[in-house]
Amino acid sequence: MDTPPSQQITVWLADWRRGDDRARDQLFALVHPQLRQMAARFLHQERGDHTLEPNALVNELCVRLLGGSPITFQDRAHFFAIAAKTMRRILIDHARARVADKRGGVQERVSLSVVDGWNPVTYNEDVLLLDELLTKFEKADPRAAKVVELRFFGGLNEDEVAEVLGVSPITVKRDWKVARAWLVGRLRR
Repeated sequence: MDTPPSQQITVWLADWRRGDDRARDQLFALVHPQLRQMAARFLHQERGDHTLEPNALVNELCVRLLGGSPITFQDRAHFFAIAAKTMRRILIDHARARVADKRGGVQERVSLSVVDGWNPVTYNEDVLLLDELLTKFEKADPRAAKVVELRFFGGLNEDEVAEVLGVSPITVKRDWKVARAWLVGRLRR
């Protein structure tokens, strides 16, 4: 009987942690389409002239995840949570670089997220502000901050976030509303 993909991912993560490069390669062959889909969902919401494409974002993610010693991933959920956080870091680094290149330039208004009509900010400086606020919010409500990170930066839907965090979709909806209200309130200041 075949091992279900989520269990197989956990097995390959454990094997990779023990130094099995073949398990690492099999893992990334299996999850690459999911990671690309996450990247595409996020980048689809960005400005049309965004210089990162989904494959480039996933490639950078893979370089960061594979670049050093194996990360101690606990399971599939933990892997995708780390992947979403790493994508967030890549996108923040990219925004910082663009801001540094275009100091004083005209910024276009773009939607950071069309989820539930959330459209409070412009791209480069404001994505950095969003990251700063999200970092502050993590101290007050770590799980709700993780919901924002997985939905916004990871591109996951409510059911996928619930699976990754091991909570119900209703809890994700509640956390999303709380986090969104907190973040939007601070972004409007």
